[in-house]
Amino acid sequence: MKVGEIKKLKSGKYKVMIDGESITTYDDVILKNRLLFQKEISREDLKQIGIDNAYAEIYHKTLNYLLRRVRSRKEIDEYLEQFEIAESEKEKIKKRLSDLGLLSDLAYAKAYISDSLYLSNDGPNKIENYLLAQEIDETIIEEEFAKIDMSYVKEKLTKLILKRIARDKKHSNYQLQQKIVMDMVQLGYSKDMILEILSTQTFEDDEKLEKEYERIYQKLSKKWEEPELSYKIKEKLYSKGFDIHDIENFLDKKNQDF
Repeated sequence: MKVGEIKKLKSGKYKVMIDGESITTYDDVILKNRLLFQKEISREDLKQIGIDNAYAEIYHKTLNYLLRRVRSRKEIDEYLEQFEIAESEKEKIKKRLSDLGLLSDLAYAKAYISDSLYLSNDGPNKIENYLLAQEIDETIIEEEFAKIDMSYVKEKLTKLILKRIARDKKHSNYQLQQKIVMDMVQLGYSKDMILEILSTQTFEDDEKLEKEYERIYQKLSKKWEEPELSYKIKEKLYSKGFDIHDIENFLDKKNQDF
């Protein structure tokens, strides 16, 4: 079988003419099979080229997948599952990528921690749990977490809490704090740090109390009259998390105004 023209394509692949038919392949397949130097090949050679080409196709697809962003070994394992190749071939691909410095759980952990800390709202606990789910070695995680600037984490959390307080116009002091604790814990921050920051904040319930009172009054006044109405309003406000003394003082002031 005659080996004819070898032409490089825009994609980076090569078109090789063999007995008048074209085969699209890669430079490593060409070099391995010495197609640059052989003008005649056997059918067995052509069969081997097909095997090498199939492997090269999967390798380059995996390489491109990895070059889009840093990947963990688990992600690469899952990606390779879609291809029907032997485990030995998968290991060969992973070793080749590792030797190139492209597949490293240490590099992945470093990149993921940095991106999560500086480009997302995620806290340390959520980041750690994700890395564990990616089967990153615990020693790697511990060593990289020891390098985290916790003052930055606290500053980041403080900004998130202040933003949440500023935009909340509905919940009582108690409800808001409980919601902030729950939400920030879900984002991956420690409860102790959340409570420490909350303890330094001043919460004003007066405006929210009055707004909630007006809403409840409009609803209940259609059904109840005094003194039951005041009792029902007080009960509702208390269930919303407002302090009982604040409620009583507010209602006393309302009654005096009337």
